[in-house]
Amino acid sequence: MTRHWGSGGDSTLRLARVIERTEVLGPGPRAVVVVQGCHLRCRGCVAEPTHALDGGFGEDIGALAARLGALDDIAGVTFSGGEPFLQAAALSRLVDLLREQRPTLSTMSFSGYRLEWLRAKGSPAQRALLDRLDLLVDGPYVERLHAPLRWRGSSNQRLHALSARHEAELAPEHDAPAGMEWSIDADLVFEWVGVPPVPGLVDRLVGDRPESIPDNTHQEVIGS
Repeated sequence: MTRHWGSGGDSTLRLARVIERTEVLGPGPRAVVVVQGCHLRCRGCVAEPTHALDGGFGEDIGALAARLGALDDIAGVTFSGGEPFLQAAALSRLVDLLREQRPTLSTMSFSGYRLEWLRAKGSPAQRALLDRLDLLVDGPYVERLHAPLRWRGSSNQRLHALSARHEAELAPEHDAPAGMEWSIDADLVFEWVGVPPVPGLVDRLVGDRPESIPDNTHQEVIGS
């Protein structure tokens, strides 16, 4: 993975987790691809396990596209992390393969980079990924600006409609927390999905033990 420009290859992704269905990280039921690796590492980020650039596991793009394309109860895919735009080329190819199977799937991504920076200074691969997205949440997570917003953790983060598909999602009356989903699997591993409405919520519930939170899909809380 290229450390800053996020071009890299387009045959594999470095992942932290794949969630096959959630309703709290984008419009409607969605799969979430949680990428591994973030160089921005904002203070207060609850996705700390996804920061290490050499962590997680590798996944073949073709295999992942087949897996996600077979999920007939989702309306879209969200890219979280970690920083998705560090692996922009691979995610662009994933979108292309998914839309060959499911042309109507919507796409959404989080990024600590601001939209203006990606358009003006981003790599060709990063701009190509932007062109394939319907929705983008941009900007770093700022702990002192934490706010209960839809799909965002702090008030400086913005929700952009990059296509006409989800323009209604930007209506002010819809800007409220989408909620969180909690589960404990057969091995008694606690997992959660979503954007905490208050800072420190997860630590208060499970204690200051990052290893007890294997991966999560909080907004990237990273910055430009």
